[in-house]
Amino acid sequence: MNPTVHLVDDDPDFRDGLAWLLDSRGLPTRSWPGGDVFVRSLRSGKELWECCVVLLDIRMEPLSGLATFEQLKAMAWPWPVLFLTGHGDLGMAVAAVKNGAWDFLEKPFQNNLLVDKVESARQAALALQADSTERLLFQRALAALSPREREVLEQLLQGHYNKNIADHLGITPRTVEFHRANIFEKLQVNSAVELAHLMGRLAFY
Repeated sequence: MNPTVHLVDDDPDFRDGLAWLLDSRGLPTRSWPGGDVFVRSLRSGKELWECCVVLLDIRMEPLSGLATFEQLKAMAWPWPVLFLTGHGDLGMAVAAVKNGAWDFLEKPFQNNLLVDKVESARQAALALQADSTERLLFQRALAALSPREREVLEQLLQGHYNKNIADHLGITPRTVEFHRANIFEKLQVNSAVELAHLMGRLAFY
């Protein structure tokens, strides 16, 4: 996967120059003349939601970069957003980062610095994509557990041993061991500790 860099800027000359720079470094780009156009396209085009990075100018008309970012957040936009800002907008850019933006770049910027930051954001997007895929697969595996296996799983996550689980659920320790083995196989883990770490990392409890 090669994440696209969406360039959202209302200055066509600057936008074209930025696209040329990134294209020359092998980074695929797609240009947008304003935040309003980009957001409107997001609402109607599912393909735009694929793994990507957004370079967003902070001063645009009619929809500013900050207003665009707020709309992206309201839409639960998952991918990194980098702000492009002039010197006078530095405070706003810092506030945007504190509010969830990935980073910002102050104009004029060094080409190599821009490319490095964009590439860093692209790698973060890829990691997020991999994490999302892993979470989806794990969610499907959880859904495949039987009702009894889910009961045993809950007891395991509370740190109970087989005998305690058997007492709690009114079944034999051997039956608990059978369900435990099935749970580990379906969720592709080797121990209750590994399972707890995995569920914590994927925010399943």
